[in-house]
Amino acid sequence: MEGIHALPHAPSPKPAARPGAVAAAWWWRYLPSGMVCALSYAVHYLPFPPFRVLSPSGARYPVSGAIVAIVGGVLVRNLLPLPKAAVESAKGLARRVIPATIVLAGAGLNLRLVATVGPMALAITVACMAIAMAATLWLARLFGVVHRTAMLIGAGTAICGTSAIVAVGPLIGAEDNDLMLSIGTINILGLVLMFVLPAIGGLLRLSDQAFGVWAGTTIHAVPQVVAAGFAYSAAAGRLATLVKLVRVTMLAPFLFLLGFLHVRRRGPSVAIPYSRLVPPFVYGFLALSLANTLALLPVLQFRFGSFALADLLANLGELLLTLSMAAMGLEVNIRFLARTGAGAVLTGAGATVLLCAGSLILIRLLL
Repeated sequence: MEGIHALPHAPSPKPAARPGAVAAAWWWRYLPSGMVCALSYAVHYLPFPPFRVLSPSGARYPVSGAIVAIVGGVLVRNLLPLPKAAVESAKGLARRVIPATIVLAGAGLNLRLVATVGPMALAITVACMAIAMAATLWLARLFGVVHRTAMLIGAGTAICGTSAIVAVGPLIGAEDNDLMLSIGTINILGLVLMFVLPAIGGLLRLSDQAFGVWAGTTIHAVPQVVAAGFAYSAAAGRLATLVKLVRVTMLAPFLFLLGFLHVRRRGPSVAIPYSRLVPPFVYGFLALSLANTLALLPVLQFRFGSFALADLLANLGELLLTLSMAAMGLEVNIRFLARTGAGAVLTGAGATVLLCAGSLILIRLLL
């Protein structure tokens, strides 16, 4: 992720490329990732569980295309005899696309949700974010996970899975291997929680309100929260979705705080560049969120129908995220993951268990 948010520097001179070589590089850069992205969307919309889940509120697709894309990219890279040029061409694509995906994610957020959750649920949400981050950093030291990977796993556990990881990555100078480990860990654990939490909630006889807050404060990705919540009950599903979306709105203040702490960690003598503390795409994310909150994004009217611009931008962001995850998967060397991934998985799993336990205790005490 280095290069998304960095100080400008003078580029080194490069020899002029032939027109044919430029065209070939363009095709190699986008074609493999585009094909994996398209196949991932096809898998995402498969009409049977766990890809399609039916409920009284309608059909949902809890396994996101981005998750399928990164797995598909890894499989293509490591199982098929791709030319080396095709693999190399995928490098850098995620760095160029991810800032746009974060900005576009703001189109799906309404900042007024924070005021509708209630003070107790909001307090539990903020406390759970702190628990997740602290537990991850502690366990990472225990299992020997590098600090960058630990920060990414903590962000994904505390906020919103993959979206938080790709937002935090450029802020801390994360490398692609750090992203691979953290995204893979968070997505696996999120899927486990999606299936396990409703069963545990039933055994504990949690009320709809209690389970909604529990699912919304612990499960990593929005589609997984929706699936788990509605699997418990319609009321729990609505509250879980609301709590999770409030948790997502915390991404921007989380990034501001993390940027400040990351710079301070480098030493008290280091001057803090406040104007560059947070990547520019965070401000775009906030601006689009505010525009959606104030209903400034119009509804586009065509002959064949009308479409809300906010929905179109959010869907475009999901498409670009899936494309970037496919490109990132094509960079993964699975031998490296097999050697270095155990500590990351143990860290993420331990932090998730502590988060679930801490959230449940707070719910028992405050709700």
